[in-house]
Amino acid sequence: MRAAAGWSVVVPTVGRPSLEVLLDSLAAQPHRPAQVVVVDDRREPLTALALPEGVEVVRSGGRGPAAARNLGWRRTLTPWVVFVDDDVVLPAGWSDALVADLVEADPALGGSQARLRVPLPGGRRPTDWERGTAGLEAARWATAEMAYRRAALEAVGGFDERFPRAFREDADLAARVRRAGWTLARGSREAVHPVRPASRLASLRQQRGNADDVLMRKLHGPRWMADTECPPGRLPWHVATVAAAAGAVGALALRRPRTSAVLTAGWLALTADFAARRIVPGPRTRDEVEEMVLTSVLIPFAAVGHRLAGEWRHRDAEPKPVPAPAAQAETAAPAVRAVLFDRDGTLIHDVPYNGDPARVRPVDDASEAVARLRSSGVALGVVTNQSGIARGLLTRDQVDAVNGRVDALLGPFDTWQVCPHGPEDGCACRKPGPGMVLAAADALGVEPAAIAVIGDIGADVGAAEAAGATGILVPTPATRADEVDAAARRAGSLTEALDLLGVPR
Repeated sequence: MRAAAGWSVVVPTVGRPSLEVLLDSLAAQPHRPAQVVVVDDRREPLTALALPEGVEVVRSGGRGPAAARNLGWRRTLTPWVVFVDDDVVLPAGWSDALVADLVEADPALGGSQARLRVPLPGGRRPTDWERGTAGLEAARWATAEMAYRRAALEAVGGFDERFPRAFREDADLAARVRRAGWTLARGSREAVHPVRPASRLASLRQQRGNADDVLMRKLHGPRWMADTECPPGRLPWHVATVAAAAGAVGALALRRPRTSAVLTAGWLALTADFAARRIVPGPRTRDEVEEMVLTSVLIPFAAVGHRLAGEWRHRDAEPKPVPAPAAQAETAAPAVRAVLFDRDGTLIHDVPYNGDPARVRPVDDASEAVARLRSSGVALGVVTNQSGIARGLLTRDQVDAVNGRVDALLGPFDTWQVCPHGPEDGCACRKPGPGMVLAAADALGVEPAAIAVIGDIGADVGAAEAAGATGILVPTPATRADEVDAAARRAGSLTEALDLLGVPR
């Protein structure tokens, strides 16, 4: 296998069996990526992912593919990042064509998309679900397989994590990358996207994407579909269908049977037309026809309902802030708006399962570091695992008393986040899970991407990365050597960590 430096692969996954097929097809390529990062985006993984040697696995806590991809690309160090979905297969020759696409890329090219091929079954017409998947072949800038230049991702701050599902987050990113002055193009390579199995009501659940369309309009204006090259949907027809049904019920309640009959006929006609458009091109088996009839009745109501929910949810949405250009770095305010410290071993000397405030001793530069952050207007917080509570070695009152002493000596801190659980409890808050970092972000009103977490062990850095924040390791003699080696950012002291973050002295 020939090494080809300069690109890494990031795969967000929810543990589908197809992940193994993808990784096997990647391992069979003649060119090897510098890094392969698999981001496990299950909320509570029931089993560990058994992956080939050399594949790095990180957890994103079930926050959706946008957050997972952000976590993944920030773990890499290469000029190019290739995003590949876990249900894609890379055919023979894929890496040869990829390397050619990247080597020949114009300096202004920010992203290169593979030509997606969706194999459909032979001998029969495709189902509605299969035809929908085949639409990926014409989709513009789909991250099922797309390479982005790291500089372009950094210029726009990566994916917008307000998109909670694999729908529109790639179109949003592409629009922002082009708005920042980069170009996008289809490459010469091909990737295969098989049709994965779908449950009976999958098309009904897809209507949740209507809420994301609201966010796209908020971020990109009323012409967002044309500007982002997204095909128009059927929402106006769904609105008409729902309006006819609601009007029929309303007229009946007002004792206007003729009006109700006319509106009912309108609803039936619109529903029948929608069902026919889905049934006629398909195999027209009994199961397919029954599913199309049922979902054609339900989809308009689901689509309108999700649209209204999106209008409320995104009523105050504003475009994602663009990071300051590198040329402005010396004069711009620090990119980090909040710093969260681990407690034991980072802010104060570690005393195992300490419940005595009198034994609290800050580390040498803790006071200086906290004062420096406070004078720079950076919010402060503490995120601490306290499994002694779960083990019965401490009470919550004792932990709160120790925290109060830390706050008196170094604070006040703007937020305290404490996990009282043990490793076996499977909670989302215990580091390296993202729970406490996300809770602190919510309490401070700061996006995770604008937060740094400083700690003395790998779990602190892992929690930061899982939440989409920046992690910095400040090792102590007790820090394991493998955790030190694995840390992308490390410092010899708290003040050096602040130097890495660009916090003014």
